[in-house]
Amino acid sequence: MGYLPSDSFATKAIHAGAHSDEHGSVIEPISLSTTFRQSSPAVPIGEYEYSRSQNPNRKNLEDAIAALENAKYGLAFSSGSATTAVILQSLPQGSHVVSIGDVYGGTHRYFTAVANTHGVETTFTNNLVEDLPNLIKENTKLVWIESPTNPTLKVTDIEYVTKIAKGVTKDIVVVVDNTFLSPYLSNPLNFGADIVIHSATKYINGHSDVVMGVLATNNDALYERLKYLQNAVGAIPSPFDCWMTHRGLKTLHLRSKQSSITAQKIAEFLAQSEDVILVNYPGLPTHENYEVVKKQHRGGMGGGMISFRVKGGAVSAAKFSSSTRLFALAESLGGVESLLEVPAVMTHGGIPKEQREQSGVFDDLIRLSVGIEDTDDLLEDIKQALLASKQ
Repeated sequence: MGYLPSDSFATKAIHAGAHSDEHGSVIEPISLSTTFRQSSPAVPIGEYEYSRSQNPNRKNLEDAIAALENAKYGLAFSSGSATTAVILQSLPQGSHVVSIGDVYGGTHRYFTAVANTHGVETTFTNNLVEDLPNLIKENTKLVWIESPTNPTLKVTDIEYVTKIAKGVTKDIVVVVDNTFLSPYLSNPLNFGADIVIHSATKYINGHSDVVMGVLATNNDALYERLKYLQNAVGAIPSPFDCWMTHRGLKTLHLRSKQSSITAQKIAEFLAQSEDVILVNYPGLPTHENYEVVKKQHRGGMGGGMISFRVKGGAVSAAKFSSSTRLFALAESLGGVESLLEVPAVMTHGGIPKEQREQSGVFDDLIRLSVGIEDTDDLLEDIKQALLASKQ
């Protein structure tokens, strides 16, 4: 019984990692035990010894993540930031990293204020495709891609960047943060990436009630190194959070599809509005990398994230964000409910203004996370908030 690797995404989402217990439970139980009995010293009765090293619920979730990302291995961590930290911690001192410039503020913070303290230097660029050949050094060990980027939704050709990096040396590890799309809309390992990561807090969990990070890889050596650090550092999620996230991902395909459908309609409306300066959305044919979107995204869907610049500067952005009825003004994204934020003073507030604006994060930029409410209701909410932004 169970799923087959050839099964569709929806079938794998429901059945991957879903193991029954001795009672035949359809939904796996929660195993809260921190430790497990041994039949004799160093001989566990089952496959588990201590829950920091591994736990049944974490194992179930990791198996499911691997299945959805077409990977051999999955690992779960206490947060997306912890996932980033463990990957960077795996690099030797004196390493060099090349990263897309427009990244999540927490990722930028880790690169510039934490990784650098243990000898890892990061170079940022807003165009990996053009700049990477000239940025790779003898000590370059990792290339970090976020696609689409947060919050300006730039899309990077993963396959092309991977070929550039591996053409210099196969030892360079290519990491893709796939948080904005989820495994349903894109599978970066299919395009040559070595590691794909997610803030599972977002689309994978989907209900804004768990903080977690996950990664997947097909590389045996990378997996063994990262699993060792997962245990050694202890940056692990609780069994209950793993159970909640596993439950959430079972509807990932339904939620991702609906949010993409609605986001497409909202983006098309915003693109025609006289009150909007610019719309960033991968599903629009005007997106600068629309051809890459069609190659990398399932069905060319743009996902549930939109950002746009409203006329009237920071004042209008604040008015808009405080005037919505259904879009809640809050950080985070990817939940069933719709959210919005102003990145310049919220998620990206810690990045110097000049550096923010080089990546397109201006004071008038608004980021939308489109949920799964009724499409027309959300569109009407956007319309009335735009009117309020001019008053």
